[in-house]
Amino acid sequence: MSPPKQDLVGYRLLRVKETYNDAEILADREKWNSTINRLYYSAYYAVMALLLYSDLNPTTHNGTKSIFSEYFIKTKIIPIEYGKIYSQLFTWRQKGDYDDLFDFDRDIVIPYFEPIKSLIDLIENTIKS
Repeated sequence: MSPPKQDLVGYRLLRVKETYNDAEILADREKWNSTINRLYYSAYYAVMALLLYSDLNPTTHNGTKSIFSEYFIKTKIIPIEYGKIYSQLFTWRQKGDYDDLFDFDRDIVIPYFEPIKSLIDLIENTIKS
């Protein structure tokens, strides 16, 4: 039996904060590929909380991205720039995790902190309202 929806949403929102904090720690240590990974996952957990709250249950990361775009970006509930940021992080997380001889640097990674924090705040406010 699955936990109640509000418990799952709450769990995802808790993971958002922990994972975003992990990204900050990794950035302080200049671990840029790992920072991209944690920034992506903080956004992913926030998006999953929103989808679960909305009774949408994707089973893959790509499905999460597609459903988020269809139900929240295209309908302008969430501004399009956040959809673009989320998609870029999705791509970069895969690149950083799986591509050989590729490394991110400070100039690429640091500018993503503020938009991801804004996306997280927007999603949390959307769920609470």
